Amino acid sequence: MGDAHSHHGHDHAHGSGHHDHTAGASGRALTIALVLTGSVLAIELAGAFLYNSLALLSDAAHMLTDVAALAIALMAVRIGDKAPDDKRTFGYKRFEILAAAFNALLLFAAAAYVLVEAISRFREPEPVAATGMMIVASLGLAINLISMRVLLAGRGESMAVKGAYLEVWSDAIGSVGVILGAILIRVTGKLWIDPVVAIGIALWVLPRTWALLRDTINVLLEGVPKGIDLAEIRNAISDLPGVCDVHDLHVWSMAISDVNGTVHIAITEDADGEDVRLRVAHLLDHRFSIGHATIQIERDPCGAGARPHR
Repeated sequence: MGDAHSHHGHDHAHGSGHHDHTAGASGRALTIALVLTGSVLAIELAGAFLYNSLALLSDAAHMLTDVAALAIALMAVRIGDKAPDDKRTFGYKRFEILAAAFNALLLFAAAAYVLVEAISRFREPEPVAATGMMIVASLGLAINLISMRVLLAGRGESMAVKGAYLEVWSDAIGSVGVILGAILIRVTGKLWIDPVVAIGIALWVLPRTWALLRDTINVLLEGVPKGIDLAEIRNAISDLPGVCDVHDLHVWSMAISDVNGTVHIAITEDADGEDVRLRVAHLLDHRFSIGHATIQIERDPCGAGARPHR
């Protein structure tokens, strides 16, 4: 008996138009956020040196990685929207995953720098202009909140936008920390508060940065996307009429919102291969959101004595 091998035709139509719209919206959001974040970087760098605040410098260092991250993310979205060709048959969607991974590494480096500087400040405390520090941080917070609002809609569709949103969000938390630190310094006069706030900002960012890096590594290793259970998929396919065996099941993603799958399915002698294939494709698409599935139908492994799964 011959094998039937085919793709789920709906997925090609689904993937083309929708992706263009998302990429355009993400690009506009990232461009606006890049301009806003660049403004905050300039303000906080000037404030950090003018008012001698390590907390502001910590936030500015994070802002510097954000500007680089947003620029890379914007480039990733633009390049990721390029159509597949004979050399890149899946297109360039994976580029945004590489960009997000690089962003995470930048954040780790910035956090390490701040921790080293904070230790030296504990040994040799330096005076800080708390009022100026508070004004600069408040301005940074306001701009960060605007950037977060701009990026909010696209963070579930693009890994690059998700990474950018995460960084701007953590910057907003950092700005709040700087404001509170400035208030405490004004009230108590304790200079060690500045490096403590700086360390707090760095430690606040690290767990979320690790989560982003973990997700990008999973995509690069073609791991099973979060929220998908292979055993559940295998059992669901096995329960379909005419299916007697499910093997070579693979599920991976090219980007955060693009899930792919391949599976070999052995069917009973009396089953219609095309009918089973369509049932499986519908199941994968509607129940498990696997939009692009390659399904191979086989008869030989079942044999006369095989017991079909119903």
